[in-house]
Amino acid sequence: MSIAALAGLDKAAPPDKDQSKFELGPAASYPSHQTSEKVTIGASVYDSAEKAHAAFGKVNPYQYGILPVLVVIQNDSGQTMRVDRMRVDYVSPGGGHVDATPAADVRFLNPARQPNVVTGPLPTKGPHISRKKNPLDAWEIDGRAFAAKMIPPGQSAGGFFYFQTGNRPGARLYVTGLEEASSGRELLYFEFPLKDEPR
Repeated sequence: MSIAALAGLDKAAPPDKDQSKFELGPAASYPSHQTSEKVTIGASVYDSAEKAHAAFGKVNPYQYGILPVLVVIQNDSGQTMRVDRMRVDYVSPGGGHVDATPAADVRFLNPARQPNVVTGPLPTKGPHISRKKNPLDAWEIDGRAFAAKMIPPGQSAGGFFYFQTGNRPGARLYVTGLEEASSGRELLYFEFPLKDEPR
């Protein structure tokens, strides 16, 4: 199985990082999945410290109000699928939709704050004043985001989408915007429950 979307991982990762620790399974292997027109979308919610550690190392985005959802798409149709216009929503049990936050914007959410302290007669600002790094400013968050644009026949792509919400029993994933690259025909939407997985 080829995982196309995680090729973007190399762009942000420091060269000494061991990226082999995080692997994707086939889309149909996740308890939360749906198949339509020979395209399978699988999903997994990363709301536990153990799962977060496997994907993001020291940072657990869920501790900071960001719910990562891994999405893997397997294209077993005979057509190349265009996924750069794909939209993924987290749907709460009450039916409310939460849009995915772009991975590049996650680092700016819930920034680390430090009280303003005047240490001299005049306030000073400059690079010598230490500021705590935002824990969400980690290469794994952007580097492991879903980044594929096309998925050829017989290929897979996977990566994370990020939602500013808590995970609730009975939530669903709603995916639209998958298109056949040659014709522009859009596939029927996908909507399936985000099932609890064994811890």
